[in-house]
Amino acid sequence: MDRMVYVAMTGAREAMHALTVNTHNLANATTPGFRADLAQARSMPVFGPGHATRAYAMTERPGHDLNPSAIHTTGRPLDVGIGGEGWLAVQDARGNEAYTRRGDFQTTINGILVNGAGQPVLGNGGPIALPPARSVEIAGDGTISILPMGQDASALVTVDRLKLVNPPGAEMEKGEDGLFRQRNGEPAEADAAVQVVSGGLETSNVSAVAAMTEMMTLSRNFEFQLKVMETAKQTSEHAATLLRIS
Repeated sequence: MDRMVYVAMTGAREAMHALTVNTHNLANATTPGFRADLAQARSMPVFGPGHATRAYAMTERPGHDLNPSAIHTTGRPLDVGIGGEGWLAVQDARGNEAYTRRGDFQTTINGILVNGAGQPVLGNGGPIALPPARSVEIAGDGTISILPMGQDASALVTVDRLKLVNPPGAEMEKGEDGLFRQRNGEPAEADAAVQVVSGGLETSNVSAVAAMTEMMTLSRNFEFQLKVMETAKQTSEHAATLLRIS
């Protein structure tokens, strides 16, 4: 069969992969601090006897859109957004340090500070635990202060500080759990220059309109590749018919 069928197959495969990535992005268009995934592919010539007249699609190393997005004011004391570059340190499911921009914090029944995905937020000495308090305040440098129960407004107590990091974007990679880590696997150093905005959440950097438009484009591309495979099949059948006649 002509090589065009393999060309179409790889094109359909990459279109399906891009559709999967785009659908995942669209599903997280309202997830605070979400960073969009990117699907990449490039053409490679098909080498063999004669000239390389065909090209197939090959997956490139996937990337991520690290561009910041707007911070939406919520007025909720436990909501924080990062103003500019930087990351919040959290603990992943294996107990290792990882990074996110998601700052919709809440406390568990045991007083552990977690984000909206249930990941413990890290401070100077590990997961942050908050004692019962009348109120909680998070300063711009990540310092967490509480007003203990039964105390007046002048009795604020500092309990911990968010671990904020800012490694180069080229050294960060995204895991299947949606969290970022350094490529070398080492924890990043805390960066005092990273600032947070209390009472606000960073929105996802996925544009729902752009994602829907891209989905329609990718769907048409996938259908086109299927038509090419059908054409390859018909061409092969016609060639076989001619050979039988001759």
